Amino acid sequence: LLLKKNYAYIYDNTGAEIHELKDHIDPMALDFLSHHWLLVSVGRSGWLKYHDTSTGDLVTQHRTRLGSCNVMRQNSSNGIMHLGHHNGTVTLWSPSSQESLVKMLCHKGSPVTSLVVSDNVMVTGGADRQVKVWDLRMFKQTHAYFSSAGVPTSLDISQRGVLGVGHAGHATFWRPEALRVKEKDPYMNHQMQGCSPVQTLRFRPFEDVCGIGHAKGVSSIVIPGSGEPNLDTSEYNTNPFQDNKQRREAEVRSLLDKLSPDMICLDPDIVGTVEASDPHLRQERLQDIQEEANNKAVKKKKQKNKKRGRSKIQTQLRRKSRNVIDNATVKLREARDAEEKMKKEVLKSQDATEKAPENDAPAALRRFFK
Repeated sequence: LLLKKNYAYIYDNTGAEIHELKDHIDPMALDFLSHHWLLVSVGRSGWLKYHDTSTGDLVTQHRTRLGSCNVMRQNSSNGIMHLGHHNGTVTLWSPSSQESLVKMLCHKGSPVTSLVVSDNVMVTGGADRQVKVWDLRMFKQTHAYFSSAGVPTSLDISQRGVLGVGHAGHATFWRPEALRVKEKDPYMNHQMQGCSPVQTLRFRPFEDVCGIGHAKGVSSIVIPGSGEPNLDTSEYNTNPFQDNKQRREAEVRSLLDKLSPDMICLDPDIVGTVEASDPHLRQERLQDIQEEANNKAVKKKKQKNKKRGRSKIQTQLRRKSRNVIDNATVKLREARDAEEKMKKEVLKSQDATEKAPENDAPAALRRFFK
């Protein structure tokens, strides 16, 4: 992958351009979610875009509303993207949410220049020369370090937990314990004369090597104890000795095991579980659904032009007020019911008077009334 001024481009191993991604306009940072096959970019306009590389379709795009952004790292444990902005905030994003999941003010009054995430730990570097360690389980700061050599421009955490900080023409490395408690002195220091500033600092997986990109090229230094010594070749894309056939098979296997973008969430343990049955929560959810359904605007039906005076205003008002019940309507109905009741009583009294001669007649003449 290569970022240019207008779009992002993909090149093969021979250096030939094979794809031009015009959906990613003026990108400033790129990242790839290997288990989801998603290419993520953020540009100068502040749009975060997810691109499915297996189908070539743009999955979704979110507007951060925080201006241009050039600091972006992923949390490999859950696939959440962490963006560092110029106002000192860090936002957490997933493809299924149009708004940021979490918004943290990490560096007050200074832009975020670098960050790195490892499981439940996030380390941020700002223009105030502070390197802060955050606990993502509580979203709180645990401790901080001061970078005396300059602004931390690049951060990285190795497989064994070694923290690397690139600042000015120096590279500083801290022990894994420095992420849990505040250490007094760093593990190692490396100085590069005349090569400042350090642009990128990354650890090589399964090796005790750290690559540093600076103004005069690339340097590789040995950091003992930084790489994972135990190599498991059965994991996805972790076999450094695979040939072309094994690489093709691994690519097909990973494509078949591709995860859906909707599975990216803050708590990865919730995927595949059953929601707890709580009657109170279900009742609240039903009430919310009913309120949303009631609040939806009812579409007005278009009035049809009927013939023979049916479209007159007086007729339309009479038709609308047909089912309207007010005090006058109630009184009218009560009067109508009373009138009908009185008529029934009059009819009963008339029937009684007509049957009276039959009762008063002698027994011998009653047969003539039948």
